Amino acid sequence: MPPRQVKIGDAAAFAGTTPRAIRHYHEIGLLPEPERGGDDRRRYGYEDMIRLLWIRKMADAGIALDDIRDAFTTAGADSGDGVAGILERLEDTLAEQEAELRRQRTAVQRMRTEGSRMGLLSDFVTERLKSLPEGSLRQADLDTLLVTERIFGPLGAAVQATRFVVLATHPALREESDRIDAAEEALDDSVAVDDPRVAQVAVERHAFENALHAVIEESGADEADDALFDAWDALHPATADDGSGRREAGSMSAFEAIGKMPYDFSPARLRCMELAAELSAQDSLAAQNTP
Repeated sequence: MPPRQVKIGDAAAFAGTTPRAIRHYHEIGLLPEPERGGDDRRRYGYEDMIRLLWIRKMADAGIALDDIRDAFTTAGADSGDGVAGILERLEDTLAEQEAELRRQRTAVQRMRTEGSRMGLLSDFVTERLKSLPEGSLRQADLDTLLVTERIFGPLGAAVQATRFVVLATHPALREESDRIDAAEEALDDSVAVDDPRVAQVAVERHAFENALHAVIEESGADEADDALFDAWDALHPATADDGSGRREAGSMSAFEAIGKMPYDFSPARLRCMELAAELSAQDSLAAQNTP
């Protein structure tokens, strides 16, 4: 009696796969194509079924079909020698995926705990904001911190968070901030660069920033920022200073990040920002020259 052989449909059903998959195994050289019977149909024997079961079990474990084929070619399925190295590499890959899943789950849990927007920021930033009553921060504030963290890293965003803490706890300053923001936004493309309003808004912005800084100093928040720098250095001794505040190791440089950010500032508004910066520079120079 010749050994019993089965058609491709029965072989696929037994191995838990499909005829289409088996044909693909033939095409890529993973499963030798058996001889056809008198009806020109493939017939699969016991050894073919064993090979199919090997393929299915290894594929279910996450091993790529090309790797399975290479393992069979190198050592043969029975010895398992070719499979051992592949399994070792696969285990390393799965360990990396498992670590990434834990990181993702931690991030999701944090967003649920802190709130979806607050949870997007790093612990280093949200720690500065926890003293505020719930809802006292605006969505725009959190969005700004998210952008700042991307450009300057968690440390830069944590320092900027001090600004929003003061604004959230000083209604008069918040109102003045809103007024100047609106005045700057009004400097659109219809306003000429040399329009008197440009210089006027720059003066108002400069005066506001001085007032805000005075409140920050009075509250002792600037000393907290110094402590923040020390804490950051202790946790991240390998981070570098890019000239604009220490940033997260491996992050995009501030210059690169700013260059990739879209913005729609008009020439008049950009000139206003330049004038305000010049006024601040003059203040710094005067302070240095004061005995």
